[in-house]
Amino acid sequence: MSDMSMLINGLKVSAEKGATFERRNPLDGSVATRAPACSPADAVLAVEAAAEAFKTWGETGPGERRALLLKAADKLESKLPQFVEAVAGETGGTGMWAGFNVMLAAGMLREAAALTTQVAGEVIPSDIPGSLAMGVRQPAGVVLGIAPWNAPIILAVRAIATPLACGNTVILKGSENCPRTHQLIVEACNEAGFPAGVVNYITNAPQDAGAVVEAMVAHPAVRRVNFTGSTRVGKIIAATCARYLKPAVLELGGKAPLVVLDDADLDDAVNAAAFGCFANSGQICMSTERIVVDEKVADEFARKFAAKAKSLPVGDPRKPDPVVLGAVIGQATVDHCNALLEDALAKGAKLLCGGKADSVLMPATVLDHVTPAMRIYHEESFGPVKPIVRVRGVEEAIACANDNEYGLSAAVFGRDLARAFNVARKIDSGICHVNAPTVHDEAQMPFGGVKGSGIGRFGGKAGIAEFTELRWITMQTQPRHYPF
Repeated sequence: MSDMSMLINGLKVSAEKGATFERRNPLDGSVATRAPACSPADAVLAVEAAAEAFKTWGETGPGERRALLLKAADKLESKLPQFVEAVAGETGGTGMWAGFNVMLAAGMLREAAALTTQVAGEVIPSDIPGSLAMGVRQPAGVVLGIAPWNAPIILAVRAIATPLACGNTVILKGSENCPRTHQLIVEACNEAGFPAGVVNYITNAPQDAGAVVEAMVAHPAVRRVNFTGSTRVGKIIAATCARYLKPAVLELGGKAPLVVLDDADLDDAVNAAAFGCFANSGQICMSTERIVVDEKVADEFARKFAAKAKSLPVGDPRKPDPVVLGAVIGQATVDHCNALLEDALAKGAKLLCGGKADSVLMPATVLDHVTPAMRIYHEESFGPVKPIVRVRGVEEAIACANDNEYGLSAAVFGRDLARAFNVARKIDSGICHVNAPTVHDEAQMPFGGVKGSGIGRFGGKAGIAEFTELRWITMQTQPRHYPF
């Protein structure tokens, strides 16, 4: 069990009145972490520290910011064993998943370091003689990042890396489900040498989240909010930001379709679908949530995919034996997936492998012949229970892929690349991969969704646009004529 602290203005601090909350391991209920339960007043202190630090950090040169981000990446990688232990203890994630998170998150810090010299503007031709008109990008100010538990290292680093590269100061609000995992990221930044107040970290008890977030969003110094999480909570965050006219970047839920056309390489599609469906037990925003298969190849695909799913080992991630599926985050996920499974079977779906779970160690479960009458056709499972939907032809496949409220990631498999690409173009999503899995991210790419999957983009130059102010500044270089 880990006792931990917050970081405000470079100091390790407790919450007001020493308040704490516990995060318990989803497998055995043991206390994994005891963390500070901050109050709204504590959160305001973090904002004020970040606002004070911004006065100098916002003026630093790109070389200084680059050097610190590169050091933070190295420090993050050095903490791999601690991350593996924290992820398994707090969320039930596997060592493989923790390692992947650390690798990609370190890459995100290095990509952010490369962005420091890309915060560029432009000279814009003016109709006024002698007017030098410029579009200038400047850091926005204090950025609040709210990170989730499911890809805890990747998504918490994403919440702060590009804002820091652009010259903003940040507050990371850790997830109630993995406060120690998120603390390790802030420790890496602190050890890298970021000045006091540039990177701040707070944690809160679950019941206090709304009040704590609103106290920070309401503060005049907070100029941007970024949130990754469920669509339900994202709408609450968006409404809170709207009340205070604060721009928000939101990456929310998903129901990613993987379309298998009649000319697809089925072995390739099966491997990609298995990775997309069952990495981190399906608890990823980009997880393959619906496999849309042309009826001409559906029988063969279903047979091969079920065989692959059956072969994936399930187990306690804290033990030495390697597993693909560790524990899911909690009993609520088990209950939700069991309900989706029961509903589908009652309405005619066929169970190919897996089945109803009686613990958080859930097996890979595959349903075939899923129809729009079933809940799992529409609802995000966010677990290892996955549906196959059979369609007839390309147009029906596109219609099926678009038949939900979400639009984050998608994939299309087919040997005719021109046809597959044209299918990808017609899928309503922020991201789509041809002959590659729905679960894929690279730090330099514009990452984000449409519809119920959110607004705005993380990553690369798109991230610069989100976390800077674009200002129009002119300089008159010769006398100007006025009409009076």
